[in-house]
Amino acid sequence: MQHKKRPRPLWKKILFSLLTAVLLMVLCFFVYVSDYYHAKEYQAEAVSADSEDYIVYGDKNSSTGFIFYPGGLVEAESYAPLLDRIAQKDVCCVLVKMPFHLAVFDSGAADRVIRDFPDMERWYIGGHSLGGAMASSYAQKHEDTLKGLVLLAAYPTDTLSALPVLSIYGSMDGVLNRKKYKDSIKNAEICSEIMIQGANHAGFGNYGEQKKDNTAEISREEQWDTTASYILEFFGASDAP
Repeated sequence: MQHKKRPRPLWKKILFSLLTAVLLMVLCFFVYVSDYYHAKEYQAEAVSADSEDYIVYGDKNSSTGFIFYPGGLVEAESYAPLLDRIAQKDVCCVLVKMPFHLAVFDSGAADRVIRDFPDMERWYIGGHSLGGAMASSYAQKHEDTLKGLVLLAAYPTDTLSALPVLSIYGSMDGVLNRKKYKDSIKNAEICSEIMIQGANHAGFGNYGEQKKDNTAEISREEQWDTTASYILEFFGASDAP
């Protein structure tokens, strides 16, 4: 006599479905983060990579420090040309390496940097795109300990009532959501906005072209030079171009 196979209990079916869904989500996530923009080769003048968490450009004994968060899915070293230019004017630039190249997973990374440089007199923070948004999130909670926030093709996530903000973006930026930018930049009550004519979104870094971006009308070198000059002026270290 043939016995009928007992059906699998409902709870086992539900558990199996949930585990399958989780595994698929994990797989999709790792596929997503593995497709990031790689830094092109650039030789900076003064680099110190004595931490797994960040790279230092310039003199660690400088009185002014600048913590920088990279853009989303962009290799941190892509910002070496820009930070190298700033570091040459006696600013200690600290480029943070983010988990999975996404600053959203470590928006409080600046805490470690500030702790590691206890003698720094003035700290500024900034970032590009998603990195700028996460830097603004950190700045909103630490307005009393920072001197200013630099946003490159980014906008603040919350109100900044007392902290000076420098916002720079390019006229050819095809990635920045202009409507969201216009609505959100109002959160920065002390803000200087600068649009670089001919600059695009990817030109703040050194990782090549970016999807949905427009072609820049100026060279990357010109965009780095101009951006660095405005940032240094904001720090009180140089005149604007």
